[in-house]
Amino acid sequence: MEDGHDLKLDAPSTCAGGIPAILTSLKHTTHELGFIRGGQALLKVNQKQGFDCPGCGWPDPDGARAITEFCENGVKAVAHEATTNVITKEFFQRYSLEQLGRQSDYWLGQQGRLIRPMIKRAEDTHYHPISWDNAFDTIAGHLKDLDDPNEAIFYTSGRTSNEAAFLYQLFARLYGTNNLPDSSNMCHESSSVALKEVIGIGKATVTLDDFDKADAIFILGQNPGTNHPRMLATLQKAARRGCQIVSINPLPEAGTTRFIHPQEVTRWLGQGTPIATLFLPVKINGDVPLLKGIMKELLMREARQPGSILDLPFIQHCTEGFDHFATVLLNLSWEKIEEGSGITREDIQKAADIAAQANSIICTWAMGMTQHKNAVANMQEIINFLLLRGNIGKPGAGPCPVRGHSNVQGDRTMGITENPSPEFLDRLEKVCHFQPPTKRGYDAVRGIKAMHAGKAQVFIALGGNFLSATPDTAYTAQALSRCRLTVHISTKLNRAHLVTGTEALILPALGRTDKDLQDDIPQYVTTENTMGVVQTSQGRLEPVSEFLKSEVDIIASLAKATFNNKEGPGNHINWDVLIHDYDEIRHLISQVVPGHDHYTERVNKPGGFYLANPIRDARQFPTRSGKAQFTVHPMPDIHLEPDQLLMMTIRSHDQYNTTIYGLDDRYRGIQAGRRVVFMNERDMEERYLAKGDLVDIVSHHKGQTRTAPHFVVVPYPIPRTCTATYFPEANVLIPIDSVADKSNTPTSKSIVVTIHPTTLIPPSHT
Repeated sequence: MEDGHDLKLDAPSTCAGGIPAILTSLKHTTHELGFIRGGQALLKVNQKQGFDCPGCGWPDPDGARAITEFCENGVKAVAHEATTNVITKEFFQRYSLEQLGRQSDYWLGQQGRLIRPMIKRAEDTHYHPISWDNAFDTIAGHLKDLDDPNEAIFYTSGRTSNEAAFLYQLFARLYGTNNLPDSSNMCHESSSVALKEVIGIGKATVTLDDFDKADAIFILGQNPGTNHPRMLATLQKAARRGCQIVSINPLPEAGTTRFIHPQEVTRWLGQGTPIATLFLPVKINGDVPLLKGIMKELLMREARQPGSILDLPFIQHCTEGFDHFATVLLNLSWEKIEEGSGITREDIQKAADIAAQANSIICTWAMGMTQHKNAVANMQEIINFLLLRGNIGKPGAGPCPVRGHSNVQGDRTMGITENPSPEFLDRLEKVCHFQPPTKRGYDAVRGIKAMHAGKAQVFIALGGNFLSATPDTAYTAQALSRCRLTVHISTKLNRAHLVTGTEALILPALGRTDKDLQDDIPQYVTTENTMGVVQTSQGRLEPVSEFLKSEVDIIASLAKATFNNKEGPGNHINWDVLIHDYDEIRHLISQVVPGHDHYTERVNKPGGFYLANPIRDARQFPTRSGKAQFTVHPMPDIHLEPDQLLMMTIRSHDQYNTTIYGLDDRYRGIQAGRRVVFMNERDMEERYLAKGDLVDIVSHHKGQTRTAPHFVVVPYPIPRTCTATYFPEANVLIPIDSVADKSNTPTSKSIVVTIHPTTLIPPSHT
């Protein structure tokens, strides 16, 4: 078994970065690109005249940038995409879909770039080459044959550009549907819903500069060292100037413990900069009780010394609901707080000490907060905490949800959503001269259910690895297989290509690193980072094949093929002009999308521009009342039987989302394997399990069970009754109908499981 047979377990690391990060970066660069091509790529990544890293959405400095403005996992992302290895038509002749399905996700990603359009017809066992024109005609034919436009689903990954995203939503809505799910539905949808309800905007209200001004930074449910390592340089800088950093997470993570900046050569042999002042190992989904405990302590101190702790003028003039919030919170017992969070009152008081002494606080979080049934409540408790001391809308303070993909926030801004606002649709109608659909479309989970029920027949994915990114893998695979047609616009081979509809197409696209020439004229695209900065991105590497098309070209060409009837909708759009000059797309965006006036002119200024943010810019809350809202939430209802544990899925350090770069997790001491389950040693003893034992993980939801077999037990400092394992391997355990309230995000961080000695043979990788 490729990712389990040679598994080795070492002690977890307590320091991120340093020489190992440099050596790993060099290894991936030289292996995938070679020294010269690799150097060309890395000197342009995240530069003002270069391309935006295809990894995370952490922002770049506004001013001068280092010549090496990248991190270890950014290097892996660039090397993975810009590899010179290619998949030829002979590869698909050699391997059937069934044979490919037995390979690991890691093996699939290592085969190289896709370079030719490929098709699998109804009775085929293999993919075969197809011309671009025939591919577009095939897809258009399926779309025209549908009885209802809502039988088509248009999925988007967060890696695509603003220009491609805008065209994609325009195409889908011209076709007649709002079925535009995206990767946000699986990650930060809960953040967007929560923040819009209570402060009126679903994005961060801070800039990178605010991290230089914060007195305290609370990091919740987030592992910066793996998921956005460039953030570590920001945290290191803050820690060195005396900023107090509180890490709240079930697992201790190397990145929030110590950090050696790879660019500080003189410090390579040191022990690194301590990052977190205080680490609180909260139970999985114990964040609401913990935050309530910190806030209760602040309220009690305010009662003893009126006017010394809370920002009462801010609360009075800028918020609503405080009195009810405070009354309910003060009546909550410490026993319930300690039991629910797994943190002692003494340690909660330490966090309250830091909060009370800080004049400016940033709260930053990721999917450890967003993928629970009560996820929206999680973020709204964070807002409650910030509101108490006026820590929103002033320098060095505010909420900062850290998005995963480099442009997932831009996708949403461009209109990639199943639930567009009436104002957006009105502008789209006025500018593009058609009547957009108003019926709410499918998000990711509802789209899977629709395909499973036969209500959706065509699935088109602009990037991503839909099958591996979504919950309930077997159910999702059944859903995709019931489609008439599945289409994936991709750069690399992944598992989603192998579970197909009756017909299936793979359309190879240019990557973020590739030169994009239209009529021999270089084009650039734009992206939006996690702090609302819109910037240019222009690939600089020669594409590995002449057959590749840009995402813009693919979308517009598909639209041309679909709307080729002179009387039909969409035919009035000059798609050829949009293909040949991306400024024309930006001209449309400037008229439709708020905040993008004079788009081309503004985005071409060095570093781009900030989108307007009324909270950051003027401390105005765009809610109905014009005030921020305190909210009251119950404690999470978590009930475990004596033999049950609460499981969360996590990433290894050798992956980015569903992309597997290697089989190691250096920071957690895992080598050559991914099918591992991290357990508290006391929980292991109670189940008579030892380090290295093979076990099956069984999830329990509404009387149903799902099994993921053949995992290796790894003892780890995780709270009692909690356990963790990697996704996508564990996604099979996540029920399709286990979702967050309001946001419908899969509860990938809150799955009730039991763990048993393995009884099955090692699984295939399907």
